[in-house]
Amino acid sequence: MDLPPKPSDADAYTYVSRGGLKLHHALTQFNLDPTDLICADFGCSTGGFTDCLLHHHATHVHCIDTAYGQLAWKLRQDNRTTVHERSNALHTDPPKLVAEEGGVDLIVMDLGWTKQQRALAAARTWLKDDGQIISLVKPHYEATKQELEAGMILDPALAQSIAERVRDSLPAMGWQVLGWTQSPLLGSARKKNKKNKGKGNPEWLILLTPSSKESPS
Repeated sequence: MDLPPKPSDADAYTYVSRGGLKLHHALTQFNLDPTDLICADFGCSTGGFTDCLLHHHATHVHCIDTAYGQLAWKLRQDNRTTVHERSNALHTDPPKLVAEEGGVDLIVMDLGWTKQQRALAAARTWLKDDGQIISLVKPHYEATKQELEAGMILDPALAQSIAERVRDSLPAMGWQVLGWTQSPLLGSARKKNKKNKGKGNPEWLILLTPSSKESPS
């Protein structure tokens, strides 16, 4: 069966936030087609990732975020979304129907202030045994205190080293790395002032699947 046509690069710019551009890039690089998949968006915020999934023909997206009223109106009104507001993805159990189906097919994640090890352990409780995860790796949230001595804006070489360290640690935690690509956009600077204007850390997107049926700790 032929795959549905993918959105053009111009179409990508219609997403509700720049997060949609990041996920659009990852789907293209990983040759991953969300058509007909049941998905979850951990840390959905305005909904850039969710918008991208729906634009690529996902059947349904569970949108999870600690905020209230932040998800774009057009997405919260879409019957292909279920909104889980005021919900911490690290401590939110999958709905009964999702659990009965064995989990979701695909999880996308952009969780601030959270290391990948912890985020992935939570995501595993939502994921089918043969499901996949696309996670945004943010080096400044994975760095040690010593690595952050110069501030939250990291030297690009250090940021890459930290990101690769995280990637290389995941197989020992029960994950198989299927894909790895640098985001085409920098992350937002923590403090939005003149000094940091136009600055941010490089970020990477990683494609994972469980290497075992056990939930990683």
